[in-house]
Amino acid sequence: MKINEIFYSLQGEGRFAGHAAVFVRLSGCNLACPFCDTQHQDGREMTDDEIIGEIRKYPARHAVITGGEPGLQLTREFVDRLRLDGYFVQVETNGTLPIPPNVDWVTCSPKTLDIVLERVDEIKLLFHDDGHDEERVRLYEPIEARHRSLQPCDHAMTVHDDDECHLRNAATLANCIAFIKAHPAWSLSLQTHKMLGIR
Repeated sequence: MKINEIFYSLQGEGRFAGHAAVFVRLSGCNLACPFCDTQHQDGREMTDDEIIGEIRKYPARHAVITGGEPGLQLTREFVDRLRLDGYFVQVETNGTLPIPPNVDWVTCSPKTLDIVLERVDEIKLLFHDDGHDEERVRLYEPIEARHRSLQPCDHAMTVHDDDECHLRNAATLANCIAFIKAHPAWSLSLQTHKMLGIR
């Protein structure tokens, strides 16, 4: 697989926020979202043995396969090897490509309507605060999920004035909270790793 980076940190978002995890970031994505804050294009080819050797350097038994888009490269055989080694395997995907069925936890952050996954463990939807969030939420409600969260969009990638960005982010957070109070099937997901200054 082509690996962008492997690092050890706390999960910053969603259901497992605050949990120690080894992150395996795969290179490449099939989407080009203008608000993406992940530099995932570069990387180097690594064998499964090399990847697992790197993962074993850290004490956590929670492995997060992310990207980019894991559906482009992740195999059932690699997931089997991680699970046999005692790892809980979480995948973060945009949902447009199949994910190996032996993954322990699928977090889907949809960015398009071309979702092929009918069931996930967690759906984490960006709250854009653009007047279309209620419509967006309704579009993804048919996806079966145990947990549903809304994550306020960080406007840093599209608003380049710091003061304007801060005001925009504060307004988006306030409106996201109000939306969740009106739609309590959803919970709030914050990018706590950014707040804490960790990866």
